[in-house]
Amino acid sequence: MLAGIAAFTGTGSATLNGDELATISAASRSLSGMWELARHIDGHFLPYYLFMHLWVKAGTAELWLRLPSAVGIAVAAWFLVDLGRRLHSTRAGVIAAAVFAILPSVSYFGAFARSYAFAAAAVAFSFWALHRAVERSEVRRWVVYGVAVALVCSTHLFAVLVLPAQLLLLRRDRVVPMLAAMAVGCVPAAVLGLVGFGERHAISWIPQRGPEVWLKFPKMAAGATGLGLMLFALALAGAVLLWRAAPRGAGALPPWRAAPRGVEEAGTAGVEEAGRVRGEESGGAGAGVSGGAGAGAGVSGGARVWVFVLVGWLVLPPVLLLAVSQLVTPVYVDRYLFVTAPALALLAGLAVAALPRFQVVAAVVVVLLGCALSVQEHVTVREENGRFENIPWALRVIKAEPDDAIVYGQSQLRTGFEYYADSLMPVDVLKTGDAPSPDGFGYPERPDAAAALDGRDRVWVVWRGSKQSGLDGDAVPRVAEVVKAGFKLSLAKHSAELPGLTVALFVRR
Repeated sequence: MLAGIAAFTGTGSATLNGDELATISAASRSLSGMWELARHIDGHFLPYYLFMHLWVKAGTAELWLRLPSAVGIAVAAWFLVDLGRRLHSTRAGVIAAAVFAILPSVSYFGAFARSYAFAAAAVAFSFWALHRAVERSEVRRWVVYGVAVALVCSTHLFAVLVLPAQLLLLRRDRVVPMLAAMAVGCVPAAVLGLVGFGERHAISWIPQRGPEVWLKFPKMAAGATGLGLMLFALALAGAVLLWRAAPRGAGALPPWRAAPRGVEEAGTAGVEEAGRVRGEESGGAGAGVSGGAGAGAGVSGGARVWVFVLVGWLVLPPVLLLAVSQLVTPVYVDRYLFVTAPALALLAGLAVAALPRFQVVAAVVVVLLGCALSVQEHVTVREENGRFENIPWALRVIKAEPDDAIVYGQSQLRTGFEYYADSLMPVDVLKTGDAPSPDGFGYPERPDAAAALDGRDRVWVVWRGSKQSGLDGDAVPRVAEVVKAGFKLSLAKHSAELPGLTVALFVRR
């Protein structure tokens, strides 16, 4: 709950950016209109758009649009608490959730009207459900796991990159139920993947990247460089401590080998007793892999194997995403990897909880130090320009006079200006219809800018990107068309961050 509240605190300050406005545009269409859109662009977001189609019937205010993401963050934090309890102790889970709550990336995506927070919650749910199913193999538990995998696949296509880490838990005695549940759950991924492959032209803007992008991964996962490096060091320590604390026995067998039933039961029982003794000696602090609530749960799923599972959850997605980029088409975008943030927090929480003494003090120090290392990033994501596309700023720059015209460098910008405009706007001379194009987020426009501007003495031009991108090159063709129509530049301003927005005033020569 506290994680959701922390994420929600910045919801009403940062303005909506282009991706969030695309959510409004898609969700406001009819069901047939959304299907038509999905056939051309953003098909892998269709499940999220269907949910938001129902949600926006109650309104499209910023707070309301972003509320589901904040709830998603709270759900992810709850699963972290219980998964930490199962793997080590309740204290480990609580510390993990606290670390998760202070991440600037959580504050960003928890106040972002896209599906990334949903994906993080679904991924945490899938690991939690898998632990329960491995703990006691029952049909209903494998059904829950299959549902969790289906949610992972439905919330974001590249969230499926966490699933290979779960395959490390395969053993002969659970191959059939686990693979069956995963296969059924991955049906949405197969469908959405085929749709997305057919729409890869829509992500042609993504550049090809090399392994150097991994150097930025700690910052991406945590939302701040210093905090990310600190937590990655803690995550490594958490993996080592969990490995060392795990008992040798059935839980330490490789995932592809099944222990005889009698050996597994004996190993688990012995560890439960050892965990009980250690818990009593430490005053119930949960020392040892099975101390505290849920004793033995982690061991019955293979405590040492879970070390590799958690590390895989953290590091496999960036490796696999770059592999897809190199082998298929460029798709490496930092925000696609937000699903690794819960793993980073969980491993850090396990590291602190595994200390022999003063776990609470250490947890408080980690949280306070984390806040100190990321205070600037928390301030930034809560500023008006926290999403780097400040349309209210652009509206304040535009000082419209009667008969002024406005031209949009990218026609989809019109959605945001119509959303935020609360005063007299220049005449939109190119617009030919109120509804966006059925196959995209742009609007139908007149092809001849010169004819549309005939009789106008002033025209405002707005585009996404720097001033140079529109004035010195051909990246924004509408600017060249305005100049060709007989106008010269009078004023140009750019918002604080890249890509940002540029507002320019052209006057008749």
